[in-house]
Amino acid sequence: MRRIGVMTSGGDAPGMNAAVRAVVRTAVERGLEVLGIERGFHGLLHGHVRPMGSSSVSGIINRGGTILRTARSAEFRTPEGQGRATRQIAENGIDGLVIIGGDGSYRGGLAVHRACGVRVAGVPGTIDNDIPGTEYTIGFDTAVNTALEAIDKIRDTATSHDRVFVVEVMGRLNGAIALTVSIAGGAEAAIIPEVRHDMLRLCQRIQTWQDRGKLSCIIVVAEGAARGSDIAATITQVTGIETRLAVIGHIQRGGAPSARDREMATRFGAEAVCALLDGEEATMVGLMRGCTVRSPIESVECGSRPLDEGLLALVDVMAT
Repeated sequence: MRRIGVMTSGGDAPGMNAAVRAVVRTAVERGLEVLGIERGFHGLLHGHVRPMGSSSVSGIINRGGTILRTARSAEFRTPEGQGRATRQIAENGIDGLVIIGGDGSYRGGLAVHRACGVRVAGVPGTIDNDIPGTEYTIGFDTAVNTALEAIDKIRDTATSHDRVFVVEVMGRLNGAIALTVSIAGGAEAAIIPEVRHDMLRLCQRIQTWQDRGKLSCIIVVAEGAARGSDIAATITQVTGIETRLAVIGHIQRGGAPSARDREMATRFGAEAVCALLDGEEATMVGLMRGCTVRSPIESVECGSRPLDEGLLALVDVMAT
């Protein structure tokens, strides 16, 4: 193996730059050339590549977003697009590919591997923390702490006005952010895509809390479970209690990565390069019981990593 490519794909996540840095510097130390592929699979199709050395990744470990940028590519999903990608890999002499992203990015890497045999190593980079084969994905800790900071501030004003707040966080198919933030932020309820919510029971509990003098109430909603505006409107309609909505939105994707995200990104990026050099054909790196592990990239085709729904009961207990 002489030359590898590295790309960030799909949704951006804090810590991706730290992972790019680790890939580049580990590869250079092991005597490899590195090409940075800009804008994910779209950039691969169009040959948007540039050489990267140790100095090119200086000062990026603390930066949010991704210096390689990212994009989604409908063209890549076609047989013609994948053929174009394999030609670019051959023309640029790429022997191995490190892909930093989520499950869709992994499926794209697997398609390229099957088409031309290039070795692929996946680095889990998504704020949703939902990839099978790893207990942790880059960006999750930063996203949770960003949402938690907002909820702490919302609690201040909710208490001042004896008010109910519905806080909508990211999580289209997965409630990991909503559930973790609910526990850490002392929220009274969490509404997540994995579990059907009972609005009548929730409204009854809110009324009970208000009747006994509870000064504030925070309901955290994952965007994929329900529209926060609908939840707030229903609470007001059923209970008559003034309810406000706060949508945290895309600020959860931005900002400087936390210490944990920087550490895990560095560990994952270095391990991905080592996996390619060890001859792994299509692998993903991850974390299990505190240790860096490798598993077949095909495992992402099994669906999302299941959420511990028992934590939802813990939110209920803590709200009493």
